[in-house]
Amino acid sequence: MNHLTDVRPSALAGRWYPADPDRLANTVDDYLARASLPEISGEILGVISPHAGHQYSGPVAGYAFATLHSLRPDLVVIASPFHQAHSDGILTSGHDGYQTPLGSVPVDQQAVREVEQALEEKTGLGLTRIKRDNEHAVEIEIPFLQRVLSGEFSLLPLMIHQQDPEIMRTLGTILSKLLGDRKGLLVASTDLSHFYPAQEAEKLDQRIIAEIVNLNPRGLYQAEEEGKGYACGKDALAAVLWAAKDLGANRARHLKHSHSGEITGDNSRVVGYEAAVLLRE
Repeated sequence: MNHLTDVRPSALAGRWYPADPDRLANTVDDYLARASLPEISGEILGVISPHAGHQYSGPVAGYAFATLHSLRPDLVVIASPFHQAHSDGILTSGHDGYQTPLGSVPVDQQAVREVEQALEEKTGLGLTRIKRDNEHAVEIEIPFLQRVLSGEFSLLPLMIHQQDPEIMRTLGTILSKLLGDRKGLLVASTDLSHFYPAQEAEKLDQRIIAEIVNLNPRGLYQAEEEGKGYACGKDALAAVLWAAKDLGANRARHLKHSHSGEITGDNSRVVGYEAAVLLRE
């Protein structure tokens, strides 16, 4: 059992997902059970999952996290965008852990220090610690991890503002070295295109999905520069793809794509959701 003295209180319970522990557990378990997965071969190094409210993107997130039933990682790196204004580029939690209605999960302070030191040495950037933030893109994934992973695990949350791809390449290398000697898991938290008509969003999202399947993080930036694909967490996604490749990933499996219009019925302005898994075969 975790004995944490400074836990980040949930910013999402009762709004982005149920506040009642039993209801939350049941809804997450249902998303996981409903995922119809292909046969997954190889070692799972990471997953890509959306980060909207569970009622919107939970059915897609279930596909990503359902691949993890047999895993027992010690450390889970969740890389996400940071949606609020901030002067610094890479942030992490200043708390000892994250709280959800399902319990608390500790932040691995040693991992935070190792990443911070390596970033400072290689890029001149540090990690900015924040407290009582409202960032949803990390927390939204945690209840899935709490339900699907059978062992205890700690978190390394990384929330990223728009960054130069070379910094993300360096961050990927740092993460791969961090996880190289540990039982670790990478989670890229990102939605895809925002507020395009469903038919156009489908085309934009397929370009990003193609770059994921091709394990091509630079292609994410090229797609956006060309106006042919968007991911709100492209920097976090790129860092995770680079880290996974450094760890030996040689295949990415697309699992499920959807968009908000399939839930709301409004196809005029949708948000795209993708689930994928990163493999070393």
